[in-house]
Order: sequence, then C-alpha cells, then structure tokens
Amino acid sequence: MLRNVSYNRPKIKAEIDKSVGKPFTLMERVKMGGIGSGKLVITTSSKQIHNLMILDSYRNVCSIEIRPKGIILNFRSILETYGLVIPFYKLKIYKGKSEEYSIYADDYFVKIEAKEKRVHQFIKKVLDFKLSVTGQGKDDYYS
Repeated sequence: MLRNVSYNRPKIKAEIDKSVGKPFTLMERVKMGGIGSGKLVITTSSKQIHNLMILDSYRNVCSIEIRPKGIILNFRSILETYGLVIPFYKLKIYKGKSEEYSIYADDYFVKIEAKEKRVHQFIKKVLDFKLSVTGQGKDDYYS
C-alpha cells in the first residue's frame, strides 16, 4: 500500500504498524547492525510511483526501513514523503541485471541501482531477515 507519510496522522500510522509491525527499539536496531538502507537511486518504477516522482526535477532516490513484519520504502516528491508499505508475504526481490534490484509488491515495483557493495549487503540483510521471519526455504530467494 502506498501512503503519504509526511504528516503525523494516527490512523495511517496505526495502519502501517498493523501491516509491517511497530518500529524496532534502539537496542534491537543496534543488535541488527542498523535497519535502514541509506539513499538508493531509483532507475524505474511502476506507473503510480512514477507519476508522483515526475512532479519535481530532483534525482529519484528512496530508502528502505526494515520492520518486524515487512519493509517500508520511502521516497520524496515535491515536499511530501511517501511510503510504500510492503509486508514480507507480499515482498518479491529480483536481481535482473548485475547492478540493479527489482522490488515488487502487488501492483507496485521499484528498480534500484546497486553499484555499491553496501546496497548488495543491505538487500541480503532484508532477504535473510525475511527468511528468519517467514521460515520459507532459502532456495526460494537465492535461486
């Protein structure tokens, strides 16, 4: 689900927390070695996301936050911040090219550049965490 998360709206916050869980505590974040990705460059996106991003002339970047039951992919358009909330059971990550990852959920997708080692390490961390939470076979992700 795609939501505008620019403002403190309790109804939207509760909806996000229900879908992907409440944010990790500080101690949990330290134990995990961080839960955020930093800036990721978006190369392509689905129509809904693309229509939001073309409203300004800035470089299209996003960040990913790991939550207990999923991830939130955040990006900005004009002065608004949007979050693509993806529970683990809907999350699909593909590596089509050697320097690009595709993140899919329902009707949405985002393709991000992976020219830096830290991007590959973070995506591996997301997949490993998803594996530990969902318990699905490792072959489902690393084939």
